[in-house]
Amino acid sequence: MTHDTDTDVDTETTSDEKRAVVLLSGGMDSATTAYEAKQRGYELYALHTSYGQKTESKEYDCARALADELDASDFLHIETSHLKQIGASSLTDDSMAVADADMDADEIPTSYVPFRNANLLSMAVSYAEANDCDAVFVGAHSEDYSGYPDCRPEFFDAFEAMVDVGTKPDTTISLEVPFVHDSKTDIARRGLELGVPFEHTWSCYRAEEPACGTCDSCAFRLQAFQNLGERDPIPYAERPEYADADADAS
Repeated sequence: MTHDTDTDVDTETTSDEKRAVVLLSGGMDSATTAYEAKQRGYELYALHTSYGQKTESKEYDCARALADELDASDFLHIETSHLKQIGASSLTDDSMAVADADMDADEIPTSYVPFRNANLLSMAVSYAEANDCDAVFVGAHSEDYSGYPDCRPEFFDAFEAMVDVGTKPDTTISLEVPFVHDSKTDIARRGLELGVPFEHTWSCYRAEEPACGTCDSCAFRLQAFQNLGERDPIPYAERPEYADADADAS
């Protein structure tokens, strides 16, 4: 698993012949990851999945707009309704409310979709192998795996090992998680450097517009922009102050 965010890439990594599938959810993390993959010289194949999440229509629109902005070679949308049928997540189960932000909580949040990333990565690897891609990029990061077990570095290492033994002998697909050890603030900073159109991204778990501003996902996103002294360009019903007093806004 590769997680180097160094912007100094050699000629081999910027070859036009390299292709990558990017899991493009429509959120700021996957958007920045897609722009990182493009900066590294990959031809992009964007994969977006709708799994019955409360904001799936808005997320699809954002992913589609990002793919167009990135001039992706292909955009594949797959509906995975089985995750909604399985339930047990406030993102997909109508009987469960999305909780207010608790940024210091240690327990796994109700927004965790059981083993979702294994489902999504399996489709991404199939898509990558079918299109002779060299890599699959995913936008997980440190504040994700503090709460979501399928965002941990160990999970991605294990999944990459499974890919190695589960694909054709002549297939080599690396699992690239460039921000896995970074914070949301680090991702926002890198996105601004790369010119990511954050106005075409969506993170809210509750609403399709305006974003609520008070769920976990909104809170971490707003905090990242506030830490950098930047205004998040998407609309919010409210914008609480989440900035970390110790954050480096340089």
